[in-house]
Amino acid sequence: MPSTLSATPLVQPGSFLTLHYRLAGPGGDIINTFGGKPATLSLGTGELSPAVEQRLLGLAEGTRATFSIPAGEAFGDRNPDMQQWVARKLLNQMGDPLEKYSVGDVVQFPTPDGLGQYAGAVQQVRSDADGEAVLFDFNHPLAGQPVTFEVQLIGVL
Repeated sequence: MPSTLSATPLVQPGSFLTLHYRLAGPGGDIINTFGGKPATLSLGTGELSPAVEQRLLGLAEGTRATFSIPAGEAFGDRNPDMQQWVARKLLNQMGDPLEKYSVGDVVQFPTPDGLGQYAGAVQQVRSDADGEAVLFDFNHPLAGQPVTFEVQLIGVL
């Protein structure tokens, strides 16, 4: 009888992955699944940035690796146009009128089609003759920064 050797699966475009991963910038972790439940995701669906996905391609199931990604490559450069003032009146219409906003808060906003969400981090709160407004930064928290990406591939399909 011939023996059957099963090759260890390798990550390729479109692979479905079960993994633990950590994304960190100079200020520390942004996401870290190592202490809890592993993540499941498909490559090519936009769940990870293309620069992060590129580093996964060709890795074998069971691999644990850490990558240093240069500033701006993982999540683009910081875009000053992604910082925008939002009038308190509009925030009240979209959410809780009693909500207090503080610098550093991360607020979820619905996408225009209502099917998804995006986040903005509070940079400043002002109240003046024009009314109250909040300055949000809609850049990814790691935009323009070097990123450490650590991964442990549990399963590759």
